[in-house]
Amino acid sequence: EVQLQASGGGLVQAGESLRLSCAASGLSFDDYAVGWFRQAPGKEREAVSFIGTDGRSYHWDSVKGRFRVFRESAKNTVYLQVNSLKPEDTAVYYCAAEKQLWTSNPNYWGQGTQVTVSS
Repeated sequence: EVQLQASGGGLVQAGESLRLSCAASGLSFDDYAVGWFRQAPGKEREAVSFIGTDGRSYHWDSVKGRFRVFRESAKNTVYLQVNSLKPEDTAVYYCAAEKQLWTSNPNYWGQGTQVTVSS
């Protein structure tokens, strides 16, 4: 059984940082494109960042320059380092994975971790 476990969210003040983790069991992240989405109350889910199997990462404009996604293969974990947080970053953050190539609707999802940024 494949499971993705997201963690690391919390309540922080604007300008602070968090590191979100997505740990996998039942699959090897080395064979998957792994990404992060977020959904704020009353808004649609949006993609944030992803990392491909080749280690290259991509960030959507809203977080570019502030967020970094990276993989730690030994722990089968992908991290999202979120810096310079803004109140508009408040959302539930989900990790997701798709075999080989990234897609807008990955096959496997984690349960989400809440990030709340106060002004």
